[in-house]
Amino acid sequence: MYERTERTTAQRERGRMSYERATAHAILDEAYHCALGFTVDGEPRVLPTLHVRVGETVYVHGSTGSRPLLAARGDAGLRVCLTVTQLDALVLARSQFHHSANYRSVVAHGVARLVTGEEEKRTALNALVDKIARGRSAQTRPPTRKELAETAMLALPLHEVSVKARAGGVIDDEEDLGLPHWAGVVPLRLVAGVPEPDAGVTVPVPGNLRAPRSPWFTAEPMRGTHVVLEPLDMSHVDALFAATRDPEVWTHLSVSQPTTRDALAEVVADALHGHHTGERVPWVQRDAATGEVVGTTSYYEPHEARRTVAIGHTFISRRCWRTGVNTEAKLMLLTRAFEELGAVRVVWHTDIRNERSQAAIERLGARREGVLRMHRLRPDGTWRDTVQYAMTVDEWPAAHLRLRERLRAPASVG
Repeated sequence: MYERTERTTAQRERGRMSYERATAHAILDEAYHCALGFTVDGEPRVLPTLHVRVGETVYVHGSTGSRPLLAARGDAGLRVCLTVTQLDALVLARSQFHHSANYRSVVAHGVARLVTGEEEKRTALNALVDKIARGRSAQTRPPTRKELAETAMLALPLHEVSVKARAGGVIDDEEDLGLPHWAGVVPLRLVAGVPEPDAGVTVPVPGNLRAPRSPWFTAEPMRGTHVVLEPLDMSHVDALFAATRDPEVWTHLSVSQPTTRDALAEVVADALHGHHTGERVPWVQRDAATGEVVGTTSYYEPHEARRTVAIGHTFISRRCWRTGVNTEAKLMLLTRAFEELGAVRVVWHTDIRNERSQAAIERLGARREGVLRMHRLRPDGTWRDTVQYAMTVDEWPAAHLRLRERLRAPASVG
């Protein structure tokens, strides 16, 4: 419990105040943005900055030439007020007067000192980088001595600290409850988007930058004798473009053949966006013998509650057609669906004109269920009739045995 002081005691809404250390620590650790208030030459300043808590000290990052860092060089340090706020919801009342917000905030007063010790500065910088992305300090080059000298850190001990928070719904006056105006709460949250690699990056997005998700929406790596499936990433674009330049690969697909590397990058970005929104779970396919990228495939329309998923969005190098690559990839996807996720039904959709795809799906053991008329627009603007196939969990054991036997045969086909 932090001790109350004159500066940390609220003059109103005291019921929203708290001095619990654990609560303050949790807010400081969750938030990414803080504001540092101070005065220089009698003038007020407020700077937005990044921060990190290490024990009972908050560190903020800055340049050695910035005003607060210069002001903190003296023995007296720099008197500051640091604030961190997490906005959780907007509260809309019937009256304008009672509109509000749900939030959690920390205010810390004290004297910030300039960090001069190299070991403490490195510890603080590592902690700050790891707050930006868990485990990031181990995935990056540490600062050189020159870079460390050009970096400044302020340290603020957590002594005068208060927490203020609001949670709950609308607080309207009783005489306003009958007014014909909508009232309620609009939740807000900070959500990470799809990571966007810098130009020239050739390594996949690290796992720690991928949000934890249900296995139904996670592209777990899978390895077989003929093919390796790994999570699709923007770093695969160049290899995918090289592997799938044959126009035959794109016949009957739902997108036109990308004629440039950037056009294929848009196709991959769409797949990753679908993964982010829960509509797709995309993998890249590699030749298990050579490691070469040969294509991509996906789960789509995953529905955990109904325990159903579709397999599709598959395009693969023509040299891999009628080989064990496609058969084994589908075997791994089906095994994951039925035996790991607990699916009861797996679905395929294909253009009614794509007889090659229909034959391949039937060889997997799926049953044709019907035709969805005028189901999707083709890239040329015509309407596509879609043939729907499905396999149920009751049909899976027999299909599993047949697929295993096909892969053991000397001339496995996809």
